[in-house]
Amino acid sequence: MKSDIIKSLTNNFETNSHTTEEGIEFWLARDLQHLLDYSKWDNFQSVISKAKTACELSGEDVLDHFADVGKMVVIGSNTEKEIPDIMLTRFACYLIAQNGDSRKEKISFAQRYFAVQTRKAELIEQRMLEFERVQAREKLKQTEKELSQVISDQTGGNQNFALIRSKGDQALFGRSTQQMKQKWQIKSKPLADFMPAILLKAKDFATEITIFNAKENQMKSEGEISKEHITNNTSVRNTLLSRGIVPENLPPEEDVNKVDRKLKSDERKITRNPDKLK
Repeated sequence: MKSDIIKSLTNNFETNSHTTEEGIEFWLARDLQHLLDYSKWDNFQSVISKAKTACELSGEDVLDHFADVGKMVVIGSNTEKEIPDIMLTRFACYLIAQNGDSRKEKISFAQRYFAVQTRKAELIEQRMLEFERVQAREKLKQTEKELSQVISDQTGGNQNFALIRSKGDQALFGRSTQQMKQKWQIKSKPLADFMPAILLKAKDFATEITIFNAKENQMKSEGEISKEHITNNTSVRNTLLSRGIVPENLPPEEDVNKVDRKLKSDERKITRNPDKLK
């Protein structure tokens, strides 16, 4: 397909997109019908029907991607009439293209176009989740550094930090730090580097409470601060359990340091070539 045709079709698809007040991107089926070279609405409806079936089979809620709406059109003498239309997400457009007649040049283009765009959206979402986890890990590092300083200032022994932190792990996971490392097959790196974001945030929250109460109540011994830290991690664990989340049963995630390096590498690539997203 010639580059000028590709640019023209890309522009047509993008200029026909709309955005809801909630920021959700969508296309109207009546517009997409013409973009895909279907002259008759009835014929296009049969393609939409197949796409809805594919959506359901994929495990997605059809109503989340195909929303029935009305559209006002002029039928003559400035008279308007409401006709049925459908709001389509990008995923819905992708499914419609996949179920269309690939012999049509525009359908063939749309199949590739929406596949690429859907993949881009997935990659962006994945990067956002990875960035959130990296940020959560960095936040926990800073919080634990503050706890270490509080312990040193108030007990006179910074060596107590590792002991207090390990007691917190025991309370959060129901098993020791070393047992969790063995479960997750971690050798020489910190357990937190492999925690999912939700556990990093849970651990950070418990640690923040420990810092607050240790300062507020002027705790002077390892025993006092340990008891406080155990209580806070136990409370956080109970909250997670009440929501069906068992900390020790969650699978480990990729080393957060590797994720951070990958994100920084991707950022450098995008800075050099903003249009290139791999």
